[in-house]
Amino acid sequence: MKRKIIPYNPALTELARQLRNKSTQSEIMLWQKIKCKQMYGYDFHRQKPIDNYILDFFCHELMMGIEVDGYSHEFLEVYNKDIIKEKRMSEFGITVLRFSDYQVMKDMENVIRVIEQFIIDFESQTHP
Repeated sequence: MKRKIIPYNPALTELARQLRNKSTQSEIMLWQKIKCKQMYGYDFHRQKPIDNYILDFFCHELMMGIEVDGYSHEFLEVYNKDIIKEKRMSEFGITVLRFSDYQVMKDMENVIRVIEQFIIDFESQTHP
């Protein structure tokens, strides 16, 4: 099956690199759980530019993004930008799973469970 080509803004490449080098503690913790194809053999990327946005984590095979939100996402202005970003990702066929820093730091087991359930559902739809 051929991969869908997803456009990105090349101007975001350097910012994505900087974000990878300055990851939050919760991003680092989640990355330790999903890197190196640990999640059912799926390959995730960190700080992936897509269109005019950067997703914290992205898996092309699953067409799934993961966002880890810090306290700033509680502000209405940032929340509204998140909604626009998710809508744009949806237009590319990307589902975004969103977790708070707190969830990742204090309840990693359930964060992983949600990601695993997404994968199980994906596989049951693509390989009935």
